Amino acid sequence: MKPLKAGIIGVGNISGIYLKNLTSVFSKYVELVGCGDLIVERATDAAKEWGLAKVYNSPKELLDDDEIEIVVNLTIPNAHYDVCAAAVEAGKHVYVEKPLCIELDEAKRLLEAAQKKGVRVGGAPDTFLGAGIQTCRKLIDDGWIGRPIAATAFMVCHGHESWHPAPEFYYKRGGGPMFDMGPYYLTALVNLMGPVERVAGATQITFPQRTITSEPLNGTVVDVDVPTHVVGTLEFAKGAIGTIITSFDVWAANLPRIEIYGTEGSLSVPDPNTFGGPITVRRPGDDHWHEIPFSHGYRENSRGLGVADLADAVINKRPHRASGELTGHVLEVMHGVHIAADKGARYEITQSCEQPEPLPRDF
Repeated sequence: MKPLKAGIIGVGNISGIYLKNLTSVFSKYVELVGCGDLIVERATDAAKEWGLAKVYNSPKELLDDDEIEIVVNLTIPNAHYDVCAAAVEAGKHVYVEKPLCIELDEAKRLLEAAQKKGVRVGGAPDTFLGAGIQTCRKLIDDGWIGRPIAATAFMVCHGHESWHPAPEFYYKRGGGPMFDMGPYYLTALVNLMGPVERVAGATQITFPQRTITSEPLNGTVVDVDVPTHVVGTLEFAKGAIGTIITSFDVWAANLPRIEIYGTEGSLSVPDPNTFGGPITVRRPGDDHWHEIPFSHGYRENSRGLGVADLADAVINKRPHRASGELTGHVLEVMHGVHIAADKGARYEITQSCEQPEPLPRDF
Protein backbone atom coordinates (compact mmCIF):
# COMPACT_ATOMS: atom_id res chain seq x y z
CA MET A 1 0.00 0.00 0.00
CA LYS A 2 1.38 3.38 -1.01
CA PRO A 3 0.82 5.96 1.77
CA LEU A 4 -1.01 9.21 1.08
CA LYS A 5 1.09 12.36 1.26
CA ALA A 6 0.13 14.84 3.99
CA GLY A 7 1.06 18.27 5.29
CA ILE A 8 0.39 19.90 8.65
CA ILE A 9 -0.94 23.44 9.06
CA GLY A 10 -0.39 24.77 12.57
CA VAL A 11 2.63 23.80 14.66
CA GLY A 12 1.35 24.58 18.16
CA ASN A 13 1.29 22.55 21.38
CA ILE A 14 -0.68 19.60 20.02
CA SER A 15 1.42 19.21 16.88
CA GLY A 16 4.30 17.39 18.57
CA ILE A 17 2.45 14.12 19.06
CA TYR A 18 1.05 14.24 15.50
CA LEU A 19 4.52 14.84 14.09
CA LYS A 20 5.93 11.97 16.14
CA ASN A 21 3.22 9.45 15.28
CA LEU A 22 2.70 10.33 11.62
CA THR A 23 6.44 9.99 10.93
CA SER A 24 6.73 6.66 12.77
CA VAL A 25 3.74 4.59 13.93
CA PHE A 26 1.48 5.58 11.03
CA SER A 27 4.03 6.02 8.24
CA LYS A 28 2.53 2.93 6.58
CA TYR A 29 -0.59 4.99 5.89
CA VAL A 30 0.68 8.57 5.69
CA GLU A 31 3.84 10.15 4.33
CA LEU A 32 4.25 13.46 6.11
CA VAL A 33 5.84 15.78 3.55
CA GLY A 34 5.99 19.12 5.35
CA CYS A 35 4.44 21.61 7.76
CA GLY A 36 3.60 25.28 7.98
CA ASP A 37 2.78 27.84 10.65
CA LEU A 38 2.17 31.58 10.86
CA ILE A 39 5.35 31.63 12.93
CA VAL A 40 7.67 30.24 10.26
CA GLU A 41 10.44 29.49 12.75
CA ARG A 42 8.17 26.95 14.46
CA ALA A 43 7.60 25.13 11.20
CA THR A 44 11.29 25.26 10.32
CA ASP A 45 12.28 23.77 13.69
CA ALA A 46 9.61 21.05 13.45
CA ALA A 47 10.60 20.08 9.91
CA LYS A 48 14.22 19.80 10.97
CA GLU A 49 13.40 17.75 14.08
CA TRP A 50 11.18 15.27 12.27
CA GLY A 51 12.99 15.10 8.95
CA LEU A 52 10.31 16.70 6.78
CA ALA A 53 11.18 17.75 3.27
CA LYS A 54 9.21 21.00 3.11
CA VAL A 55 8.45 24.10 5.16
CA TYR A 56 5.46 26.18 4.05
CA ASN A 57 5.47 29.92 4.66
CA SER A 58 1.67 30.18 4.53
CA PRO A 59 -1.41 27.93 4.45
CA LYS A 60 -1.90 28.88 0.79
CA GLU A 61 1.57 27.63 -0.07
CA LEU A 62 0.74 24.23 1.42
CA LEU A 63 -2.67 24.12 -0.28
CA ASP A 64 -1.08 24.99 -3.63
CA ASP A 65 1.30 22.03 -3.35
CA ASP A 66 -0.04 19.40 -5.75
CA GLU A 67 1.90 16.72 -3.89
CA ILE A 68 -0.25 17.07 -0.76
CA GLU A 69 -3.30 14.78 -0.60
CA ILE A 70 -4.32 15.20 3.07
CA VAL A 71 -4.20 18.47 5.02
CA VAL A 72 -3.85 17.99 8.78
CA ASN A 73 -5.35 21.15 10.28
CA LEU A 74 -3.95 21.82 13.76
CA THR A 75 -4.75 25.54 13.89
CA ILE A 76 -6.74 27.26 16.67
CA PRO A 77 -10.51 26.58 16.72
CA ASN A 78 -11.44 29.96 15.24
CA ALA A 79 -9.39 29.11 12.14
CA HIS A 80 -10.67 25.54 11.71
CA TYR A 81 -13.43 26.35 9.24
CA ASP A 82 -11.42 28.73 7.03
CA VAL A 83 -8.50 26.31 6.68
CA CYS A 84 -10.73 23.25 6.17
CA ALA A 85 -12.88 25.04 3.60
CA ALA A 86 -9.78 26.18 1.69
CA ALA A 87 -8.40 22.63 1.73
CA VAL A 88 -11.66 21.22 0.39
CA GLU A 89 -11.79 23.91 -2.30
CA ALA A 90 -8.26 22.89 -3.27
CA GLY A 91 -9.49 19.32 -3.74
CA LYS A 92 -7.69 17.86 -0.74
CA HIS A 93 -8.85 15.62 2.06
CA VAL A 94 -8.65 17.30 5.47
CA TYR A 95 -8.40 16.13 9.07
CA VAL A 96 -8.89 18.77 11.74
CA GLU A 97 -8.32 19.01 15.48
CA LYS A 98 -11.48 19.34 17.58
CA PRO A 99 -13.94 20.91 17.22
CA LEU A 100 -14.81 20.58 13.52
CA CYS A 101 -15.88 24.25 13.40
CA ILE A 102 -17.21 26.82 15.85
CA GLU A 103 -20.62 27.41 14.23
CA LEU A 104 -23.19 24.86 13.08
CA ASP A 105 -23.78 26.49 9.71
CA GLU A 106 -20.03 26.34 9.02
CA ALA A 107 -20.01 22.58 9.60
CA LYS A 108 -22.96 22.10 7.26
CA ARG A 109 -21.34 24.17 4.50
CA LEU A 110 -18.03 22.37 4.90
CA LEU A 111 -19.50 18.88 4.63
CA GLU A 112 -21.67 19.84 1.66
CA ALA A 113 -18.65 21.33 -0.12
CA ALA A 114 -16.58 18.21 0.56
CA GLN A 115 -19.29 15.98 -0.88
CA LYS A 116 -19.43 18.07 -4.04
CA LYS A 117 -15.64 18.00 -4.39
CA GLY A 118 -15.44 14.29 -3.69
CA VAL A 119 -12.99 14.66 -0.79
CA ARG A 120 -13.06 13.43 2.82
CA VAL A 121 -13.37 15.48 6.00
CA GLY A 122 -12.24 13.90 9.26
CA GLY A 123 -11.63 15.22 12.71
CA ALA A 124 -10.46 14.72 16.26
CA PRO A 125 -10.76 13.29 18.71
CA ASP A 126 -9.50 9.93 17.56
CA THR A 127 -9.01 8.70 21.13
CA PHE A 128 -12.13 6.54 20.68
CA LEU A 129 -10.08 4.41 18.27
CA GLY A 130 -7.59 3.55 21.02
CA ALA A 131 -7.28 0.35 23.04
CA GLY A 132 -9.44 1.51 25.94
CA ILE A 133 -12.62 2.60 24.21
CA GLN A 134 -12.36 0.02 21.42
CA THR A 135 -12.20 -2.68 24.10
CA CYS A 136 -15.30 -1.14 25.70
CA ARG A 137 -17.03 -1.18 22.31
CA LYS A 138 -16.24 -4.89 21.94
CA LEU A 139 -17.60 -5.60 25.42
CA ILE A 140 -20.87 -3.86 24.58
CA ASP A 141 -21.14 -5.45 21.14
CA ASP A 142 -20.45 -8.88 22.66
CA GLY A 143 -23.27 -8.40 25.19
CA TRP A 144 -21.29 -8.20 28.41
CA ILE A 145 -23.67 -5.64 29.95
CA GLY A 146 -26.77 -6.48 27.92
CA ARG A 147 -28.63 -3.65 26.22
CA PRO A 148 -27.28 -0.20 27.19
CA ILE A 149 -30.06 1.80 28.89
CA ALA A 150 -28.19 4.78 30.36
CA ALA A 151 -24.84 6.52 30.60
CA THR A 152 -23.13 9.19 32.67
CA ALA A 153 -20.15 11.34 31.70
CA PHE A 154 -18.30 13.82 33.90
CA MET A 155 -15.50 16.29 33.15
CA VAL A 156 -15.16 18.70 36.07
CA CYS A 157 -12.24 20.92 37.07
CA HIS A 158 -11.64 24.54 38.05
CA GLY A 159 -10.56 25.85 34.67
CA HIS A 160 -7.21 26.34 32.99
CA GLU A 161 -6.05 29.77 34.16
CA SER A 162 -3.71 28.28 36.78
CA TRP A 163 -1.55 26.42 34.24
CA HIS A 164 -2.27 27.42 30.62
CA PRO A 165 0.02 30.18 29.24
CA ALA A 166 -2.86 31.90 27.36
CA PRO A 167 -6.19 30.67 28.82
CA GLU A 168 -8.48 33.58 27.85
CA PHE A 169 -9.96 31.82 24.81
CA TYR A 170 -11.43 29.12 27.07
CA TYR A 171 -13.88 31.74 28.35
CA LYS A 172 -14.87 33.25 25.00
CA ARG A 173 -17.16 32.15 22.13
CA GLY A 174 -16.20 28.63 21.10
CA GLY A 175 -14.74 27.98 24.54
CA GLY A 176 -16.19 26.75 27.81
CA PRO A 177 -15.95 23.25 29.24
CA MET A 178 -18.41 21.63 26.81
CA PHE A 179 -16.67 22.84 23.65
CA ASP A 180 -13.21 22.27 25.15
CA MET A 181 -13.63 18.74 26.50
CA GLY A 182 -17.11 17.67 25.40
CA PRO A 183 -15.84 16.32 22.05
CA TYR A 184 -13.88 13.58 23.83
CA TYR A 185 -16.79 12.46 25.98
CA LEU A 186 -19.53 12.78 23.38
CA THR A 187 -17.50 11.11 20.63
CA ALA A 188 -16.82 8.19 22.96
CA LEU A 189 -20.52 7.91 23.82
CA VAL A 190 -21.63 8.00 20.17
CA ASN A 191 -19.03 5.35 19.32
CA LEU A 192 -20.30 3.14 22.15
CA MET A 193 -24.05 3.81 21.95
CA GLY A 194 -24.84 5.37 18.58
CA PRO A 195 -26.06 8.86 17.65
CA VAL A 196 -28.13 11.24 19.77
CA GLU A 197 -31.67 12.24 18.78
CA ARG A 198 -32.48 15.09 21.17
CA VAL A 199 -30.97 16.93 24.13
CA ALA A 200 -31.91 19.11 27.06
CA GLY A 201 -29.61 21.37 29.02
CA ALA A 202 -28.92 23.73 31.90
CA THR A 203 -25.98 26.12 32.13
CA GLN A 204 -24.53 28.82 34.34
CA ILE A 205 -21.59 31.20 34.72
CA THR A 206 -20.49 30.82 38.34
CA PHE A 207 -17.56 33.25 38.23
CA PRO A 208 -18.09 36.25 35.89
CA GLN A 209 -14.36 36.97 35.92
CA ARG A 210 -11.26 34.81 36.14
CA THR A 211 -7.79 35.87 37.28
CA ILE A 212 -4.91 34.22 35.47
CA THR A 213 -2.27 32.87 37.85
CA SER A 214 -0.03 31.19 35.25
CA GLU A 215 2.85 32.85 33.45
CA PRO A 216 3.33 34.99 31.45
CA LEU A 217 -0.10 36.62 32.07
CA ASN A 218 -0.19 36.27 35.88
CA GLY A 219 -2.65 38.79 37.34
CA THR A 220 -4.62 39.41 34.13
CA VAL A 221 -8.38 39.46 34.71
CA VAL A 222 -10.55 37.75 32.06
CA ASP A 223 -14.25 38.43 31.53
CA VAL A 224 -16.20 35.17 31.17
CA ASP A 225 -18.54 35.23 28.16
CA VAL A 226 -19.66 31.58 28.01
CA PRO A 227 -21.25 29.12 30.44
CA THR A 228 -18.70 27.38 32.62
CA HIS A 229 -20.98 24.76 34.20
CA VAL A 230 -22.95 22.79 31.60
CA VAL A 231 -25.34 19.91 32.25
CA GLY A 232 -26.88 17.96 29.36
CA THR A 233 -29.41 15.17 29.01
CA LEU A 234 -28.92 13.04 25.92
CA GLU A 235 -31.59 10.88 24.31
CA PHE A 236 -29.93 8.30 22.06
CA ALA A 237 -31.58 6.96 18.92
CA LYS A 238 -31.35 3.41 20.28
CA GLY A 239 -33.34 4.39 23.37
CA ALA A 240 -30.72 4.93 26.05
CA ILE A 241 -30.58 8.13 28.12
CA GLY A 242 -27.32 9.87 29.01
CA THR A 243 -26.26 12.61 31.39
CA ILE A 244 -23.16 14.73 30.83
CA ILE A 245 -21.69 17.38 33.14
CA THR A 246 -18.78 19.54 32.03
CA SER A 247 -17.53 22.25 34.36
CA PHE A 248 -14.75 24.77 34.96
CA ASP A 249 -16.33 25.66 38.32
CA VAL A 250 -15.58 22.61 40.49
CA TRP A 251 -12.66 22.56 42.92
CA ALA A 252 -12.72 18.79 43.55
CA ALA A 253 -14.93 15.77 42.92
CA ASN A 254 -15.05 11.97 43.18
CA LEU A 255 -16.68 11.06 39.88
CA PRO A 256 -16.13 8.49 37.13
CA ARG A 257 -15.23 9.65 33.62
CA ILE A 258 -17.87 7.62 31.76
CA GLU A 259 -20.08 4.77 32.88
CA ILE A 260 -22.47 2.75 30.71
CA TYR A 261 -25.37 0.98 32.42
CA GLY A 262 -26.94 -2.04 30.74
CA THR A 263 -29.68 -4.55 31.41
CA GLU A 264 -27.04 -7.13 32.42
CA GLY A 265 -24.34 -5.06 34.08
CA SER A 266 -22.31 -1.85 34.22
CA LEU A 267 -19.18 -0.75 32.37
CA SER A 268 -16.66 1.82 33.59
CA VAL A 269 -15.04 3.49 30.57
CA PRO A 270 -11.55 5.04 30.83
CA ASP A 271 -10.71 8.72 30.38
CA PRO A 272 -11.75 9.51 26.77
CA ASN A 273 -8.90 12.01 26.49
CA THR A 274 -6.52 9.03 26.58
CA PHE A 275 -6.08 5.87 24.53
CA GLY A 276 -5.62 3.36 27.36
CA GLY A 277 -7.44 2.09 30.45
CA PRO A 278 -8.38 0.98 33.01
CA ILE A 279 -11.63 -0.75 32.02
CA THR A 280 -13.84 -2.39 34.64
CA VAL A 281 -17.11 -4.33 34.52
CA ARG A 282 -19.56 -5.36 37.21
CA ARG A 283 -22.37 -7.82 36.51
CA PRO A 284 -25.26 -9.23 38.58
CA GLY A 285 -23.91 -11.38 41.42
CA ASP A 286 -20.47 -9.76 41.41
CA ASP A 287 -19.26 -8.31 44.70
CA HIS A 288 -16.66 -6.06 43.05
CA TRP A 289 -15.63 -4.54 39.71
CA HIS A 290 -13.45 -6.69 37.44
CA GLU A 291 -10.67 -5.13 35.38
CA ILE A 292 -10.74 -6.18 31.72
CA PRO A 293 -7.59 -6.59 29.58
CA PHE A 294 -7.30 -4.74 26.28
CA SER A 295 -8.65 -6.44 23.18
CA HIS A 296 -7.11 -3.82 20.85
CA GLY A 297 -3.86 -2.00 20.32
CA TYR A 298 -2.93 1.69 20.60
CA ARG A 299 -2.96 2.12 24.37
CA GLU A 300 -0.37 4.92 24.37
CA ASN A 301 -0.94 8.45 23.02
CA SER A 302 -1.77 7.61 19.41
CA ARG A 303 -3.06 10.94 18.10
CA GLY A 304 -2.91 10.71 14.35
CA LEU A 305 -4.66 7.34 14.33
CA GLY A 306 -7.69 9.07 12.83
CA VAL A 307 -5.53 10.47 10.02
CA ALA A 308 -4.15 6.99 9.35
CA ASP A 309 -7.65 5.51 9.25
CA LEU A 310 -8.80 8.26 6.88
CA ALA A 311 -5.86 7.56 4.54
CA ASP A 312 -6.53 3.82 4.61
CA ALA A 313 -10.22 4.46 3.96
CA VAL A 314 -9.44 6.60 0.90
CA ILE A 315 -7.12 3.92 -0.47
CA ASN A 316 -9.57 1.08 0.17
CA LYS A 317 -12.72 3.06 -0.70
CA ARG A 318 -14.53 2.56 2.60
CA PRO A 319 -16.01 4.94 5.21
CA HIS A 320 -13.53 6.41 7.67
CA ARG A 321 -14.32 6.32 11.37
CA ALA A 322 -13.35 9.77 12.72
CA SER A 323 -15.54 11.32 10.04
CA GLY A 324 -16.82 14.82 9.41
CA GLU A 325 -20.34 13.48 9.91
CA LEU A 326 -19.39 12.20 13.38
CA THR A 327 -17.60 15.39 14.40
CA GLY A 328 -20.45 17.48 12.93
CA HIS A 329 -22.99 15.46 14.92
CA VAL A 330 -21.00 15.98 18.12
CA LEU A 331 -20.75 19.71 17.38
CA GLU A 332 -24.54 19.94 17.05
CA VAL A 333 -25.06 18.00 20.29
CA MET A 334 -22.84 20.50 22.13
CA HIS A 335 -24.61 23.48 20.61
CA GLY A 336 -27.94 21.77 21.24
CA VAL A 337 -27.32 21.51 24.98
CA HIS A 338 -26.61 25.25 25.15
CA ILE A 339 -29.58 26.13 22.93
CA ALA A 340 -31.88 23.93 24.99
CA ALA A 341 -30.67 25.63 28.17
CA ASP A 342 -31.27 29.09 26.70
CA LYS A 343 -34.77 28.23 25.45
CA GLY A 344 -35.85 25.99 28.32
CA ALA A 345 -36.92 23.30 25.85
CA ARG A 346 -35.50 20.12 24.34
CA TYR A 347 -33.48 20.50 21.15
CA GLU A 348 -33.97 18.05 18.26
CA ILE A 349 -30.72 17.02 16.56
CA THR A 350 -30.90 17.54 12.79
CA GLN A 351 -27.51 16.15 11.72
CA SER A 352 -27.18 12.49 12.64
CA CYS A 353 -24.37 10.10 11.76
CA GLU A 354 -23.62 6.43 11.51
CA GLN A 355 -22.17 4.74 14.57
CA PRO A 356 -18.52 4.20 13.56
CA GLU A 357 -17.50 0.66 12.72
CA PRO A 358 -15.17 -0.93 15.30
CA LEU A 359 -11.49 -0.65 14.49
CA PRO A 360 -10.07 -4.01 13.33
CA ARG A 361 -7.85 -5.54 15.96
CA ASP A 362 -5.00 -5.85 13.43
CA PHE A 363 -5.11 -2.22 12.19
